Amino acid sequence: MGTKKILVCDDEPHIVHVVAAKLRNAGFEVLTASDGAEALSAAQQHRPDLVITDYQMPFLSGLELCTKLREDENLCDTPAIMLTARGFSLGDGVLEGTNVRRLLAKPFSPRAVLEAVKEILDESATAAASSTGESQA
Repeated sequence: MGTKKILVCDDEPHIVHVVAAKLRNAGFEVLTASDGAEALSAAQQHRPDLVITDYQMPFLSGLELCTKLREDENLCDTPAIMLTARGFSLGDGVLEGTNVRRLLAKPFSPRAVLEAVKEILDESATAAASSTGESQA
């Protein structure tokens, strides 16, 4: 199946560094971006298997980024994890039209991010296998 590619986007460099290091140590290929516009360009160029994005960023918010990913026929099935500031909540229906699978509040544990990544990629692989009629052994 090959190494899974994860795009990490946050305007706080230390968060990008910590999350990217945790994912690389777990064997993932990691791409990084420091704002939503840069992340969209990187996603279109490299087609990651999953995107981790902050909600509040310059140029494109994480929500705008995830909406644009969903609207792109080459990226419409790319799942995302959204990081949000503690106490910041997204109302019902806000995530419609996106592929956001999990919301994680800051501060978060890098282990929790890694666990969410693995769960989402496992779910995506299972869904893809069942849609093609393959059985999981």
